[in-house]
Amino acid sequence: MKDYFGYENKVCVVTGAASGMGKATTELLVALKAKVYALDWNPVDISGITKFISVDLSKKDAIDQAFQEIPEKIDCFFGIAGVSGIKNSFNQTVTIDFLANRYICEVYLNHRMESGGAIAFVTSTGGNHWEKDGNKKEYLPLIEANGWDQMQEVLESLDLNHLPGPLGYMFAKMAMNYYTAYLQPVFAKKHIRVNALLPGSTDTGMKNEFTLAAGGEEKLLASAGFAGRLATSLEMAYPIVFLNSNMASFISGELLIADYGASLTAQAKLTPDPMGEVTFDKIKLSIPKKDA
Repeated sequence: MKDYFGYENKVCVVTGAASGMGKATTELLVALKAKVYALDWNPVDISGITKFISVDLSKKDAIDQAFQEIPEKIDCFFGIAGVSGIKNSFNQTVTIDFLANRYICEVYLNHRMESGGAIAFVTSTGGNHWEKDGNKKEYLPLIEANGWDQMQEVLESLDLNHLPGPLGYMFAKMAMNYYTAYLQPVFAKKHIRVNALLPGSTDTGMKNEFTLAAGGEEKLLASAGFAGRLATSLEMAYPIVFLNSNMASFISGELLIADYGASLTAQAKLTPDPMGEVTFDKIKLSIPKKDA
């Protein structure tokens, strides 16, 4: 059978490869004969990968060191790593879930990817409503900042670190959804495709954390759409691998929602929005700082 996906011998970089969607994606890529460079804080124990690289995505120097161990030419990048915010501060969560991806794109992928390359991020339906003006005006300063140090300075100046970490997760995913659009004039004109997968609730190693963040299992399940269950990591890995494959050769700028109909029916006003409509300019007013 013809190799329709076209991953054989391609250099693929996967962040978050040790567990969940990142692990499932890595296993699929290995099966498709890709050369997989698996990045994670935790060891990646998957037979057939080209190399495991330990990295702390909250630190610029660690990212720089990791990319010294990756070939100069990268064919596909899978930005899957992330934290829920349950165990991290707002700013730490935004750094790992958004700033690291932006830094990697602008410092490395912009120079190491050629025509025909592809980038796929995993964001979230928790980043729905990214296009709302009240949200854009909060995260756009991070898009406009230049370089890692300035991004960190701007993040501090936003004065949002008193907010709970899970809100940092939603903030970062909104910024990532916007950033997928923002990158189109930069990468698409060079014939490098950029897309994102927006999963609904998925049964990964962070399930318990997301259950706490959602306010209980019932609310977590509500964001999984009409399936009546959480998705598996593999069910999210399939569309991630598709987006960076030859099968999607004319798809760029797609925010592919995988929540079994929950977001669409909410947008159509047929069902309640399972995530609620989060607007960060209002949240800043409703959750004052403890020392205020």
